[in-house]
Formats: sequence, C-alpha cells, structure tokens
Amino acid sequence: MPAPAQPALLRLACLINALNHRLGVFCAWLTVPMVLVTAVVVVLRYGFDTGAIAAQESVMYLHALVFMGAAAWALQRNAHVRVDIFYQKMSPRRRAVVDLLGTLLFLLPVCLFLAYNSWSYVTESWQVLEKSREAGGLPLVYLQKTIILVLVASLILQGVAEVIRNAYVMLGLVDAEVQHG
Repeated sequence: MPAPAQPALLRLACLINALNHRLGVFCAWLTVPMVLVTAVVVVLRYGFDTGAIAAQESVMYLHALVFMGAAAWALQRNAHVRVDIFYQKMSPRRRAVVDLLGTLLFLLPVCLFLAYNSWSYVTESWQVLEKSREAGGLPLVYLQKTIILVLVASLILQGVAEVIRNAYVMLGLVDAEVQHG
C-alpha cells in the first residue's frame, strides 16, 4: 500500500529545508578557500613584506558569506545557541510550542526589521556599483552587502519552514523526531 501523500505545507517546508541545506553546505565549503587565502595573505605579509588588499578583502567577503549564508542551515540543524535548562526537559510538543513562539515573536520580526533597514543600504550600493575604498581592493562591495539580504531571505524562509513543522508537531500530525527536511 503506497504511503499517504504529504500535505502541501509539509512539502513546502521540505523544499525550503532542501534549499537552505544546499546553501549552507555550499557556504560551509567556502571555509576551505577562506583558510587558503588567509594563509597566502599571511605568507605574503610576513614572508615577503608585501600586502594583498584584494586577497584580504576576499577573505572578508568569504567570511561574511560563510556565516550569513549558512545561518538558516544552522537554524534548520538546531545548531544555534540555546540555553536549554528548561527546554531539554520539555516534551516534544512543548518544545514545538516554544520554537513556534520563538520563531513568530523573535526570528521573523527581527528578520523583517533587518530587511526593512538594510534594503536601501544594499540597493544604494548596487545603484553606484560600490567599489572598495582601498587601492587594489575589490570592486564588488555591492555584492558583499547583498549577503545581508541573503541572510534575511534564507532565515525568513527557514522561519516559515519551522513554523509549519512545529505547528504539525504541536497538533500531533507528525512525529517530533522527524528531522527538518
């Protein structure tokens, strides 16, 4: 007998989880070039007494993408910081209530606040194709600032997935042990 079809909202949550998983894994792999470029910068600076502004800035860009691009993936994997003195002793349904309220009252409002306040900051940078102020720096400051919107969009999407999953857990429609995707 075939398994029953998954509800549309759970399919949406799984799609969001898959998207943020791919983004997170991609960003996690950026730590490799970030470390390598950092090593090159250090060798150039202390071994050859020369600077490499573009390389230093590329480390900064990679660092921003690693942390902001993978934030939603960390949320999905429950890898964010949590003081769980009480949370760890709660039942799965109570945890779902706490997570649902946290998402609705804190995560989504903060993300919307960030989106509202960073939109003009990013769009103004794109309008002038903002470049580094440093001689020899990267001409891609507008792309670096766009990472803020990647953070906001991926966290909002993950927040939606979390709301869906936690609502289903609260209502007893899915097992709380079922992973996020």
